[in-house]
Amino acid sequence: MMNDTYPPPSELSADTQAMTDLTLTVFRVHGALLQWGDKLVEPLGLTSARWQMLGAIALTGKALTAPQVAEVMGVTRQGAQKQLNLLLELGLLESCANPSHRRSPLYALTPRGDQIYRKAEALWVSKAAEFAAGMSLAQLQTATTTLGAMLSHLTLPSSPKDLP
Repeated sequence: MMNDTYPPPSELSADTQAMTDLTLTVFRVHGALLQWGDKLVEPLGLTSARWQMLGAIALTGKALTAPQVAEVMGVTRQGAQKQLNLLLELGLLESCANPSHRRSPLYALTPRGDQIYRKAEALWVSKAAEFAAGMSLAQLQTATTTLGAMLSHLTLPSSPKDLP
């Protein structure tokens, strides 16, 4: 059944249609990137989600709490915590006392976690170079700028009641 309140594409302004097209493309790229990433890091015993959590800590260069990891990577705290717990079990992370908050430990890479992360990054760099060869530097920079601007305009509502 069609939704009578949603305007057909022909009734959208060009800007609104372009934003809709961009958003749908980002959703598709996100899904494809996660599937592709899972295959890339599978030989290392990782998933895209676990690679992402290791990356949050590795790229900041310091131990982080679950909420900090979630913020850095744009995921929920609960989602980050689930992956952090799995990484602890795998021995890729260690939990450290947090002097600022006793119930929110800090997570740091173990030497093995650092080694695995470096291997994942080496795999990525090789593939990133292949991907980049198919696009111009200007295209890549424009895409980054556009998506960065889109990200800066987005905020997640604190609860469903805040949705329009």
